[in-house]
Amino acid sequence: MALSPEHEAQILRYYHAERWRIGTIAVQLGLHRDTVARVLAQAGLPRHGPVQRASAIDPYLPFLHETLAQFPRLTAARLYDMVRARGYPGRPDHFRHLIARHRPRPSAEAYLRLRTLPGEQAQVDWGHFGHLTIGRARRPLMAFVMVLSWSRQIYLRFFLDARMENFLRGHVGAFECWGAVPRIALYDNLKSAVLERCGNAIRFHPTLLALAGHYRFEPRPVAVARGNEKGRVERAIRYVREAFFAGCAFADLDDLNAQAQAWCEGAAGARRCPEDASMTVTEAFAAERERLLALPEAPFPTDELRAVSAGKTPYVRFDLNDYSIPHTHVQRPLTVCADPLRVRILDGEDVIATHARSYDRRQQIECAAHLEALVAHKHAARAHRATDRLTAAVPACQALLAQAAERGEPLGRTTRALTDLLDRYGAGELAVAVDEALARGVPHPNAVRLALERRREAPPPLGVPLPAHLKTRDVTVRAHPLAGYDRLLEDDHDDA
Repeated sequence: MALSPEHEAQILRYYHAERWRIGTIAVQLGLHRDTVARVLAQAGLPRHGPVQRASAIDPYLPFLHETLAQFPRLTAARLYDMVRARGYPGRPDHFRHLIARHRPRPSAEAYLRLRTLPGEQAQVDWGHFGHLTIGRARRPLMAFVMVLSWSRQIYLRFFLDARMENFLRGHVGAFECWGAVPRIALYDNLKSAVLERCGNAIRFHPTLLALAGHYRFEPRPVAVARGNEKGRVERAIRYVREAFFAGCAFADLDDLNAQAQAWCEGAAGARRCPEDASMTVTEAFAAERERLLALPEAPFPTDELRAVSAGKTPYVRFDLNDYSIPHTHVQRPLTVCADPLRVRILDGEDVIATHARSYDRRQQIECAAHLEALVAHKHAARAHRATDRLTAAVPACQALLAQAAERGEPLGRTTRALTDLLDRYGAGELAVAVDEALARGVPHPNAVRLALERRREAPPPLGVPLPAHLKTRDVTVRAHPLAGYDRLLEDDHDDA
């Protein structure tokens, strides 16, 4: 609203003659303070403000300006210590307020508007969208975003990490969804694209170069700290946050990706194309598709390959979980080949196990056949160990077991019964009893047990050695005849 000359004259009189403040004039005249300040600036008269008092920092300003010109990123705390050592008496909080006025400001930089031809370029980047909790695992939710620079067609897919395999899956998914490939893919300097950079000398990730060679596009990184060069994908990620992900409810990752695909084909494709406002993004993409490169016959392989080593237990560790393998492949190097849905374990070129992939943590994903084979192997091993012990202690047991097998007797039970008899009676007694059972033609542990019990009922006499004093103590003493004493009595009577 334009002010009348009377209002402008009134503002100038109140400010310069009456010394009113800008806020007081605005309140009294019912105007905005910015309107009053604009009138005063257009008048070209000196503004009257509060009297500037000398500050304790004034003697140190030349030193501060020189230091900040040399070290513009030096913190206020460090500057305060430096001027404090030179005699500055102020407090640190007031010093931080003052130094903010004197810190050099970077000059504003102007950017050229970047334009691309249809089918020429796509821009790629990751976006972090928080975390997902799956069981006991907390995994990052990462959005792979690829946008065509001319039509602004968006490809969006969510993953549970930003590893190289998911980076490749994002590319393959975008190319398959569009049915074509752009000539240039523009990247930030992320590790999945650029391993090392020194100026214009760039060492690309070899896997990305293999992907580019397969689809025949050129990978191109932007300059360091120049995010404006890939502003289309940056704005696309912001658009995804505000227009799709905000308030989005989903059951799991598959549900989220299904909603993302529907959104890209629907609401995101219905917006106006910035390059040509007469078309929507979907219409612009249909026109741009003719300029894109054709797809190769086969997609690029994106399976994860990990070298693993199986220990003493029949499991291998992959992505926070343990997957079972046959017990015949423990304690050897193996290879895990995984895609988003399944995990395959290979010994050389042979697939020895296949499991559904789990994104939980500390879980044991098992195949029942693997554990059942291990249990059967352990039982057989125990039977073999018992048989070896029997035949080593009593060689005749081997013949008894052979005849028992011919008669259809269960060898495991027969072996356990003979082992118990060996522990109770010893090898010598068992050998005699086994020979007796074989002689009778009854190769059964019950026949051996009966022979042992009969031998226990009629034990043979045993010689017991005794000490010498016990032998003399038990010597039989024969009584002498007493007729001689009677004759002595008779002789005494005759003398009387």
